[in-house]
Amino acid sequence: MRAFVITGPDQGMVRDIDPPSPAPGQVVVDVERAGVCGTDMEFFTGHMAYLRTGEAHYPVRIGHEWCGVVVRAGDAATASWVGQRVTGDTMLGCGRCRRCTGGGQHLCAERYEIGIRGGWPGALAEQLLVPASALQPIPPGVSAVTGALVEPGGNALRAVRAALAGGGQRLLVMGPGTIGLLAAQIARSLGAEVHLLGRDEPSLRFARDLGFGSTWSRDTLPDLAFDAVIDASTARELPSLAAGIVEPGGRVVYIGLSAEPSLLDTRTLVLKDVTATGVLSASGGLAEMISLYASGAVDPRPIVAATVGLEQVAAVLAGHRPPEWGSAPKVQVDPGC
Repeated sequence: MRAFVITGPDQGMVRDIDPPSPAPGQVVVDVERAGVCGTDMEFFTGHMAYLRTGEAHYPVRIGHEWCGVVVRAGDAATASWVGQRVTGDTMLGCGRCRRCTGGGQHLCAERYEIGIRGGWPGALAEQLLVPASALQPIPPGVSAVTGALVEPGGNALRAVRAALAGGGQRLLVMGPGTIGLLAAQIARSLGAEVHLLGRDEPSLRFARDLGFGSTWSRDTLPDLAFDAVIDASTARELPSLAAGIVEPGGRVVYIGLSAEPSLLDTRTLVLKDVTATGVLSASGGLAEMISLYASGAVDPRPIVAATVGLEQVAAVLAGHRPPEWGSAPKVQVDPGC
């Protein structure tokens, strides 16, 4: 089969490799769509933190946002999945440790992360090997484009849950990228008053096209009482700003990661009695996100700028973006192209 492989910083190519063979408890998925995200770009540039900690090594087969159809099963116990359209959790815990048995398998010290950590191959390939325990069924009516946005949507949903965004609350989302826009859509569906903070006019204009009228830059951000702030940016200075502008007694959720360490004065959190939460993954949010998509409460399709084949992935990771794609943040891959 064909798969995209990153062999080193700024080096990636499509290779012909052996297709996966499922062991008991595992299945093989024909990938319909896979998303390209900021983590994938960090692997391509060499800036991904796991490369420094030893939790990942080149060569890397990226791709953790995906959907597809199960075509093979490793045993009779998983055979019922064959023929089903699915997506799945990125985080694959050992299933035995205290964290896993306590519901925190995404925090397992020995976890694999599909396409990211521990060498588990990702979904930028024609086929993907997945434990059946990680699968989530995709109902009829949910497109491949939407199915591959379940994983980022699950991250955004967990961030909104932590922010307690709902009716009557004013929420500021920092960073109108994929996660930020999905969080804004989810919060709006729950009745929150949603504001977006961005860095450049094209991304803010795109947010307005999605129906978010309250979009701001640092210079235009009004002096409002924000009950909660979600930092979905990659700017090292915004974690501190989030804590500084949230209302006393409010909540700040950190889901974005900057390339360099960011500074946060914990005195601000203490003296304002602020609750700060970090969100690592979509684990625990996938099934509910699928339901939100299936119901039409959240429609993520407009945030996809383009769908490319495996041969175009290296250019996408290098930042090449044709003007006709516009300002939508997400690029997806059809491995069959």
